[in-house]
Amino acid sequence: MGSEGEAIARGEWYPPHSSGAVPARLLSRGGRLVAVTEEDAILSDCHVGQVSFTPRVGSIPRRAVFADDSVFESADNDAIDAFLRAGGRSGWVHRLEEFHPRLFVFTIAAVLLAVGIYRYALPALVEVAIFVTPPVVSEAISYGALNTLDNTAMNPSQLTDPRKAEIADRFRQVAASAEGGAERYVLNFRDGGLIGPNAFALPDGNIVITDQLVELAGDDDEMISGVLAHEIGHVEYKHSLRQLYHAAGVAGLVMLIAGDVGSGVEDILTQGGGLLALSYSRSAEAEADRRSVELMRKAGMDPVAIARFFDLLETKLGDHSRTSMLSTHPGTPERKQAILDYAGSLKQD
Repeated sequence: MGSEGEAIARGEWYPPHSSGAVPARLLSRGGRLVAVTEEDAILSDCHVGQVSFTPRVGSIPRRAVFADDSVFESADNDAIDAFLRAGGRSGWVHRLEEFHPRLFVFTIAAVLLAVGIYRYALPALVEVAIFVTPPVVSEAISYGALNTLDNTAMNPSQLTDPRKAEIADRFRQVAASAEGGAERYVLNFRDGGLIGPNAFALPDGNIVITDQLVELAGDDDEMISGVLAHEIGHVEYKHSLRQLYHAAGVAGLVMLIAGDVGSGVEDILTQGGGLLALSYSRSAEAEADRRSVELMRKAGMDPVAIARFFDLLETKLGDHSRTSMLSTHPGTPERKQAILDYAGSLKQD
C-alpha cells in the first residue's frame, strides 16, 4: 500500500505488550496517525485524538501510544513537537487535553511544603546542627576562610609592633568578660587591601582587623575596641555558623525540589563557607551591637564607642548601605540610635 500522507518522524514500532521493535515511520493522513514499515505496510492506524504522546524530557525518545496499545517511539523530538504545534492535536485544545489537575495540586503542595520547611523546620535544624558541631569544624572553616583571604585579598599588616600591642591589650581587656575569657579569642592584624577598613570574626574565635580600620580610627582606640567587642559578640552567638548552616540548608532545599543541581552543599561547607559566614542578618548585627555595649561597659570603656565607627563610615567613606559580604558594619542612623537606647537602658538597671 502507498505511503500517502505527511511524514512526521522515523523510529521504531512495538506491538501491544511486546518489546519486539520494528523500524517504522509515523505518518499523518487526513486526521489519522499511521505507523508504517519501511515497505509501507501499515502497523497501526487510528484517529489522531486517540493517540497519546509522552511529554518531552530532554533528549529522551518520545512515545506515541495508539488505541490498540501499540507504541511508536522516536528520538526525533523536534519533529514531533512541530507536528503537535501545527497539526492534529495542536493549539489550545491540545494544551487542555494535556492539563492534569493533579499536577497543579502537586505543584502547590510542593511550594507550601518548601515554605513550611524554610520558615519552621530549617531554623530548628540549624540550631541542632550548631549544638552538635564539634570545635574542629569551626577551626577548619576558619582556617580555610583566613587562608583564602590571605591568598586573594589581604596582605601582612604594616602596623608597628607597639601599635599592635596597644590594640591587642585593650582587646584582651574587653575579651576577659566574654564567653570563654580572653584565651578563646585571637586578634589578627592584616593589610585589608581591597577589603578596606573592616574587622570580622571567624567561627573559632579568630578576629581580623585591617590596617585601614586602625588608620580610619586615628587615636580613638576605644572605638576600635568597640568594633572588636562587636565581633566577639558574633563569635559568642555563633552567627557565622548559623549563616553557614542556613545557606547549606537552603541549598539542600533547592536540590530537594529541583533535583541534583551539583555539589552545592559541599561547596558551601568546604569552599565558600567561611567567606559566606562573614555576612550576617540585620538581627544578628543588632545582637552583636548590644553585646559590644555590654562588653565595653564591663571593661570600663565607653559603651557606645562603636557608634562613632558608624559616623566615620558615613562622613569619610559615604557608606550608607546595608550589610554586604565583607563590609559588615553599615553606618545607619537606626543602628546608632539603637545602640544609644540600649546603653541608656543599662544605666537605668
